[in-house]
Amino acid sequence: MSGKKASEFSNEEEVIAEFDRLTRNAATVQRETLRRILDENAAVEYLQRHGLAGRTDPDTFRACVPLATHDDLEPYIVRVADGDTSPVLTAKPITSISLRFVLIRHRFQYCVLLLLSLALPIHVHRSSGTTQGKRKYLPFNDELFKLTMHVYRTSFAFRNRAFPVEGGGKALQFVYGSRQFTTKGGLTAATATTHLYRNEGYKAAVRDIQLPCCSPDEVVFVAADFAQSLYCHLLCGLLFAGEVRSVFAMFGHNLVLAFQTLERVWEELCHDIRHGALSPARVTEPALRRAVSALLAPPNPALADEVARRCAEAGLRDWRGVVPALWPNARYVHTIVTGSMEHYVRKIRHYAGGLPLVAMDYGASEGMVGANVEPEVPPESATFAVVPDIAYFEFIPLKTNDGGGAACTDTGTSYNTEADPVGLTKVTVGEHYEVVMTTFAGLYRYRLGDVVKVAGFYNSTPKLKFVSRGAIGPTLCINVDKNTELDVKLAVDGAAEILAARNTSLEVVDYTSHADVSSDPGHYVVFWELSGEADDDVLQRCCDELDRRFVDAGYVSSRKTRVIRPLELRVLRRGAFQKVLHHYLALGASANQFKFPRCVARSNSGVLQVLSDNAVKIFFSTAYD
Repeated sequence: MSGKKASEFSNEEEVIAEFDRLTRNAATVQRETLRRILDENAAVEYLQRHGLAGRTDPDTFRACVPLATHDDLEPYIVRVADGDTSPVLTAKPITSISLRFVLIRHRFQYCVLLLLSLALPIHVHRSSGTTQGKRKYLPFNDELFKLTMHVYRTSFAFRNRAFPVEGGGKALQFVYGSRQFTTKGGLTAATATTHLYRNEGYKAAVRDIQLPCCSPDEVVFVAADFAQSLYCHLLCGLLFAGEVRSVFAMFGHNLVLAFQTLERVWEELCHDIRHGALSPARVTEPALRRAVSALLAPPNPALADEVARRCAEAGLRDWRGVVPALWPNARYVHTIVTGSMEHYVRKIRHYAGGLPLVAMDYGASEGMVGANVEPEVPPESATFAVVPDIAYFEFIPLKTNDGGGAACTDTGTSYNTEADPVGLTKVTVGEHYEVVMTTFAGLYRYRLGDVVKVAGFYNSTPKLKFVSRGAIGPTLCINVDKNTELDVKLAVDGAAEILAARNTSLEVVDYTSHADVSSDPGHYVVFWELSGEADDDVLQRCCDELDRRFVDAGYVSSRKTRVIRPLELRVLRRGAFQKVLHHYLALGASANQFKFPRCVARSNSGVLQVLSDNAVKIFFSTAYD
């Protein structure tokens, strides 16, 4: 592939023309998509039980089939996983099970992981489960794979037009597979990403739309230890430094972690390259050692010297621009940088120098939603055009309701989610909605829980801006207060401005929060890991500002009447959040899809213990004194 020219690499103009055709009359395409789903699955038990009786029109479908959450569909999915081969949810076989790893929350569960390779956010869903580390099942079939590739091809066409890759090359991809197991009914269960990568048709499907990965398959699938895989990804990326044309990770967090690791281990990497031998301390997995050692030999002292020189120079710049320094032919950095991942944009730009940062597409384990058809747009403004033939979409309008509701927009407002859903082309620009999907994999009127804002239209299909997860419930709640993940982010961003004003290089590396009700009255706790040291008086001001930035009326009134105690800021030692990552991995989570929850429930005692053990400074707000 390395000899291909851009014109041979992809038929992007044909793909873009097809997307234009699909989106010119998205309403018609949506009706036909629903007809196909319902006609194909007319005899399945779930639809029969709701009295659809083979009818395929949207009005009858909405009248007969209720909105559903995972709880509603879980009994049917479990039956399939346990070996029920009757048409329970789909007429065609469910070929495998995607795992959604969840950690229990106070009233609902935080879905920490498991997006498709092209997906953007992770979602929150209510759940009646009570076991920490419980796995949720989602159906995966060949149709879902094909539709994922359809979105992948669409977004690549627009991306390659904006940032053409001349002469082929390779991609530095920080990707990680997950462990597989067999369900009671004999189906393979793994993360959706793993199903995607391991599908027999995957390599053929991406041959013309994706550069080959620097790392061999063993780095993705064999290593049982995340740290070993990450080390090998970095090493392989350096071995092929001149050929790298793009840098990719599932989430922005993965990229930041990769380059933070590079800062610590670059000398060891250079030693391995210089001697043509893999570090026995860093990599112990036999299959991994064989695969990477084959690339590493023979010794290459010239490359080692060059990498060492560039890393040493990058270190003097606080590693600013290290990506173009080490991979000078890279065209862009590609990752999820919307939603709660926006927190990492500043740090990724720091590493990326002037390279474009391209937001990935929007989807979930349940299925894809939209493609990024404007890849040159900064990630803070990224939108995703809904692909109208991959699923049937509905949108629940989120209306202001000061006394109820449970959704958050980019202004931190609470919204009611009880309005009737509208169709894909009936949404209004500037309004907020919760996404509902009906898929070819057996999910009918399924509530994702995501809050999106309609930013405009591409022809007649809406362009969605992802706002937050959590339309179904708040993330922080003690009394009558309602604060979502986005409210936490806004508070952290506001307080972090105080740090930047005193020291432009000082930043919040990562953060989370907790509603502490272990004593009465309860209070909010915000955990910060900083990039350096800050004076206590500055941190006290940050703590006060955090408290003031939670502007929810219920919170403000509760603070003023002392029904909620002063907010607590706990500053953690460096590396604390990496310890939390290892805690999640020990529970069976996938490193490829790790995304730290911005609120930790009291039932998640393991994470709270890690955070508490790593607290080095504690401050209490005086904002309402």
